[in-house]
Amino acid sequence: MGFSKLLVGLGNPGRQYERTRHNIGFMVLMELARRGSADWKKSRQGEALSVELMEGEGNILLVLPLTYMNNSGQAVSAIAHFNKISLDHILVVVDDIRLDFGQMRLKAGGSDAGHNGLRSVAQELGAKEYSRLRLGVSAPPSGMDQASYVLSEFSAQERDQLPEFIAAAADCCRLWMKGEVSRAMTQYNQRKEEKDNE
Repeated sequence: MGFSKLLVGLGNPGRQYERTRHNIGFMVLMELARRGSADWKKSRQGEALSVELMEGEGNILLVLPLTYMNNSGQAVSAIAHFNKISLDHILVVVDDIRLDFGQMRLKAGGSDAGHNGLRSVAQELGAKEYSRLRLGVSAPPSGMDQASYVLSEFSAQERDQLPEFIAAAADCCRLWMKGEVSRAMTQYNQRKEEKDNE
């Protein structure tokens, strides 16, 4: 049976990166796999781990590239092309320093906004028209190098709120997998403070 959709979490392999801001995409997909009681396996089509889930319209393939962030597109492209998955059926989950921690934005297409992982995916796919779920990790403190910041772990306060944030992002992904994109955008693209005031 083929796959109807491809869901990709961006991050870096290796235990030293597991809890860093750059790996929040990995964290969300691991939560989805945990909910589905699915085990990660080495992909035969690309340098990645993958899991198959049944959700909504059919079989969904979850992928964690093992090529490190800057070369994420290599695995995404190889797996998407092998499985003949079209751009509009691909969602990439990624960290975003332009959004406050706890905010998320689901969008079809757009620029890479300076994110090396998204840039690699667009280059390897040859297009930018795939969907992306950007998860806010907040901007680096004044004077801190961006690369060092995203490769550092969340603050103690953020770690307390991280399980709830990851659960919400996983819920958003499930709506996307079911084809309920408009509902997902309406429900999750609000600012965190707007939701807190509801």
